[in-house]
Amino acid sequence: MTAHAEMQAFTAASSYLGGKYLKDCTLYVTVEPCVMCAGASYWTQVSRIVYGAPDEKRGASRYGKLFHPKTEIISGVLQEECAELITSFFRQKR
Repeated sequence: MTAHAEMQAFTAASSYLGGKYLKDCTLYVTVEPCVMCAGASYWTQVSRIVYGAPDEKRGASRYGKLFHPKTEIISGVLQEECAELITSFFRQKR
């Protein structure tokens, strides 16, 4: 199966918790979620999203308010480390 990590996390959490809403959950990701993942987070109503590095090209924040209004967004956590991690990951993929 191929999907962004956020999508896999939402699916696994919903299955584990037995419901489609993740109101008391926090999603931790290395890079800012994309538009698709922001939309999925909206429908799951996840309480909080914590990410390290912004995604200047495809990050959801470039497109306005896509997250659920009750979702708390915390950005910049270990930003430099996360940016290096993702840069290294994609360097190896190419």
